[in-house]
Amino acid sequence: MSLKFLLDTNVISEPVKAEPNPAVMRRLRRHEDEVAIASVVWHELQYGVARMPESRRKDRIQELFRDVILRTIPILDYNQTAAEWHAHERARLGAQGLMPPFADGQIAAVAQTHGLTLVTFNVADFKRFESLKIVTWR
Repeated sequence: MSLKFLLDTNVISEPVKAEPNPAVMRRLRRHEDEVAIASVVWHELQYGVARMPESRRKDRIQELFRDVILRTIPILDYNQTAAEWHAHERARLGAQGLMPPFADGQIAAVAQTHGLTLVTFNVADFKRFESLKIVTWR
């Protein structure tokens, strides 16, 4: 299968929750061969786990990252094409007095330049980006 979806941090981290949302978990399984994450999302995941105190939970999350994400989910780079799209969107939105978080712009740019639909629970954070396809799996 080909890639169709770019997962935001809040979606790819659903499996590590104490009680993951069953609907989200079904969608992750159903689309497992069609999903990717952005290198920015990988950073956010790594940053989050690096801030955690040593514990069994932290070990389990690191194991999930290593054994599931790194082995089965492509990580797409924020590259020159994405940077150019992001710069255009920042300028366009900035002229309207809107300034979305920089990381959200990077994630949107990776989705847009790869022709992927962004899967997020924070639609409001991304809805102003031009031509970006967004869905939520809740």
